[in-house]
Amino acid sequence: MSKTESDLSEPEVKDAVPVPPAPPTPEPIEELKARAAKADENWERLLRTTADFDNFKKRAAREKTEAAQYATFVLIQKLLPVLDNFEMALAATQSAKDDPLQSGVAMIQQQLKNALVETGLEEIDATGQPFDPNFHEAVSQQESAEVAEGRVLQQLRKGYKFKDRLVRPATVIVAKKPAAGS
Repeated sequence: MSKTESDLSEPEVKDAVPVPPAPPTPEPIEELKARAAKADENWERLLRTTADFDNFKKRAAREKTEAAQYATFVLIQKLLPVLDNFEMALAATQSAKDDPLQSGVAMIQQQLKNALVETGLEEIDATGQPFDPNFHEAVSQQESAEVAEGRVLQQLRKGYKFKDRLVRPATVIVAKKPAAGS
């Protein structure tokens, strides 16, 4: 059999023994260790930055929600005196039964009240309830045999809550036991 020119140019490598690579010198090992340490440091920095960013997103969303609720809270605080004035106007015109002005004022007052209730406003009904300084503001005490001591005898001004936050405490008169000599 004859060998072609290409066969002649390549040496035969049948019985060649693999040559192990030269052992690494201390400089490349130190360089690899330094690069591995730098990679670990960058990985830790990435994890901290990612966690910081996630916390920032959560905080920003919470602050946005709180800001919207606070804006509503401030608006409600400003509208409560208007609601009080409507109630006083209705109380002043109770004697005129079929007055169209009274019925118009009553409708406007009810619309305002419904709009505020839809946003989360709740009335604090204090009459007959035990006095709670978290929701009631006592302006005086009055002796009463009908109402138990420490209970609200009379509500002078309505109190309101917005969701779970107190907007205005109810102004009340608290019952106390009658004096023994009376």
